[in-house]
Amino acid sequence: MELNDIQTFAAVARTGGITRAAEELNTVQSNVTQRVKALEAEIGTPLFERHSRGMTLTGAGKRLLPYAQRMAALSREAVLAARDDGEPKGPLSIGSMETTAAVRLPPLLADFHRRFPAVRLSLRTSPTADLVAGVLEGTLDGAFIAGPIAHTDLTATSAFREELVLVSARRWASLAELRAGTPESGPTTLVFRTGCTYRQRLEQIFVEFGWPSAARFELGTLDGMIGCVAADMGVTLLPRAVVERSAMTGSVTMHALSPSHARVETLFIQRCAGHQYSALQGFVACLKGDDQVIAA
Repeated sequence: MELNDIQTFAAVARTGGITRAAEELNTVQSNVTQRVKALEAEIGTPLFERHSRGMTLTGAGKRLLPYAQRMAALSREAVLAARDDGEPKGPLSIGSMETTAAVRLPPLLADFHRRFPAVRLSLRTSPTADLVAGVLEGTLDGAFIAGPIAHTDLTATSAFREELVLVSARRWASLAELRAGTPESGPTTLVFRTGCTYRQRLEQIFVEFGWPSAARFELGTLDGMIGCVAADMGVTLLPRAVVERSAMTGSVTMHALSPSHARVETLFIQRCAGHQYSALQGFVACLKGDDQVIAA
């Protein structure tokens, strides 16, 4: 079983199609198609269902995928471990929630770059669920997620503590006014896509408020989210620090919530197993404020 075939299969499964997988792998579509067919021929069964909207995994493909992800992650770790001489350098892929990347990470990334300029760091923003999957699959070396999390294959470091607030248009001066002035179903919730922990928490809050059937509107950017709130399109749930640093903070109202709803801890997660190479050690050292990095 060729490792390139396995990596190509995992890319097609992750992206849902030949074209997107080819773009991700920086190769031509015919090469992706050939490798998938070669793997299917070797295994002796189809791994994908082909349809007009792309490709989805068959039962055999779903069973193979976790092994393919682990093989790809081990291959990448093996290369990094072999090259690692104790000095932080080379590629480092970090994931983060949009809100954390916007407010908390710039000083940390600047400090890391000053200390370890030989590390080629890349940052990817996604909802918490996607970030956890990326770390487990090995496509991310570590990620900032909303806690708590309990997974035997992951270790977590406390990074930041946030206070979540309900954010509405300026005309709603209090939660009481908001609840009295909106339809029985409640205001529209402005959320990031499924997998966002803040979205899940907002939905729980709305259930407690008696608004389980409130309409949802998905947005992809933080600025777009706050802008739509300011325009009175709906309400959202965000860290107070994010809203306070927004250029539109004067156009919205932040409503304090009970501690059980407001408190959230941002964690930095990484895999427990595998070689803890120097670039990742250096990043964690910066996060903890350590002056020295202990080589692997």
